[in-house]
Amino acid sequence: MIFGEDLFDAYGVRLITMDRAGMGGSTPDPARTAASTAADYRAFVVSVTGDEHPTVSLVANSQGALFGLAAAAEGWAQNLVLVSPADEVAHPSVHALLPEAARTLPDLVQNAPDAARDLLRSFTPEAMRTMVRDGSDERDRAVYSGPAFDALYRTALAEGFTGSGVGYVADTMMAAARWDIDLSAITIPVTVLFGARDQVHSPVTVRFSPHGFPVPAGR
Repeated sequence: MIFGEDLFDAYGVRLITMDRAGMGGSTPDPARTAASTAADYRAFVVSVTGDEHPTVSLVANSQGALFGLAAAAEGWAQNLVLVSPADEVAHPSVHALLPEAARTLPDLVQNAPDAARDLLRSFTPEAMRTMVRDGSDERDRAVYSGPAFDALYRTALAEGFTGSGVGYVADTMMAAARWDIDLSAITIPVTVLFGARDQVHSPVTVRFSPHGFPVPAGR
């Protein structure tokens, strides 16, 4: 996915994206973790820029928040922007705030991981597209349905679910489990953005942690 391309020249921005292991043109990594994914990002950026100490900003959306935070904890990025980030749904204080239906996946990941993988493997690009559109506000759905965005989204979903969805399954299993990230290690600026009409990601009851992250009350 790309965004803001009409502003790249004016602001001197170069947008770099990559396929996580098992998605698009990247081969799967059965041992992939959030930390190893963050290391992949750094290796990729170093390779593309030719700079061993690259000056980059990270942008992580939705479930990608896990990997953006893992990369930020490594300290090599300049700043991090979390756009409609998913939360750590397996964290007890977050889990307690979830509606019953939303607890199903984290509970399966913890108690019956094989069943969780089977459930996730049943997803298809079209099923994901339908779920996202049906769960969106009317104005957001209008954007998603626009011809240009829809074509881009369909392509991204097809790449994301390549190889029978092995990469998507790995990502979601990690995101639905406890996150092995030391948030106190993050010293770079972090900006968190939520859409005003986002009915999926927006926090309901939050406070700010000492590290500046919005977290559910009590966490």
